[in-house]
Amino acid sequence: MRIAVPNKGRLHDPSVELLDRAGLHVVDGADRKLYADTVDPDVTVLYARAADIPEYVADGAADIGITGLDQVEEHASGDLVELLDLGFGQCKLVLAAPEDGDVQGVEDLEGGTVATEFPTITREFFDEQGVDVTITEVSGATELTPHVDIADAIVDITSTGTTLRMNRLGVVADVLESSVRLFARPDVVDDEKVEQVRMALESVKSAEGKRYLMMNVPEDDLDAVEDVIPGLGGPTVMDIAGSDMVAVHVVVDEDQVFETITDLKAEGASDILVTEIERMVE
Repeated sequence: MRIAVPNKGRLHDPSVELLDRAGLHVVDGADRKLYADTVDPDVTVLYARAADIPEYVADGAADIGITGLDQVEEHASGDLVELLDLGFGQCKLVLAAPEDGDVQGVEDLEGGTVATEFPTITREFFDEQGVDVTITEVSGATELTPHVDIADAIVDITSTGTTLRMNRLGVVADVLESSVRLFARPDVVDDEKVEQVRMALESVKSAEGKRYLMMNVPEDDLDAVEDVIPGLGGPTVMDIAGSDMVAVHVVVDEDQVFETITDLKAEGASDILVTEIERMVE
């Protein structure tokens, strides 16, 4: 099975790191290689441009892919199935126009021109709005086009809005919210290996922001300790042989650890150990 991942740019390192944390360690993944083996002999990584990955998956060059939803919506030549939101690479496609111009709403662009690197998404957006525009496809410097009379507005990616503000552009409407997703062709969705990869990546994402707490608690204080634990479901309680103490294990959110430990100590818990969680299969 082949997994297509971005070969460079801001999505490459997080994608490879996620595979590594999921146990799919890339073997000899040197730069400029097209393929790399993983520790699983049945799984190969295919490096490709983020924009090309949807087509690679749709055409069968890869079985599953990791890339932004914006790229899937723009470049997928057939229906692809989203398997998992991987939660990084967040951005928006927005409709923006000069701050001091006449475009205050989508309807103001009727009969106008919009420049973008995402003509498919842009066309679908304006068709849904019932607004007729001319779409000019550009390959870079999209923010400049309204200032050199090439377009009345743009549809472009933004993460913080800084570039738009620097070019005196204001957001008129949100077009698409995007993040990096794992997706596959419909004919391989039920494949056992595809499900193994999906579950492995999901287990890594589920463990993010979680901590595993272990402690000893006097049996008489157990109810009070359970009342202050903000865990996922009830804690695991195990008897300690030859003792009136019990061992309590629980998963909590990372941002609750500091306060929770204080509360646990106050209720009689001792020998509290906090560890990171690499993977969590729900």
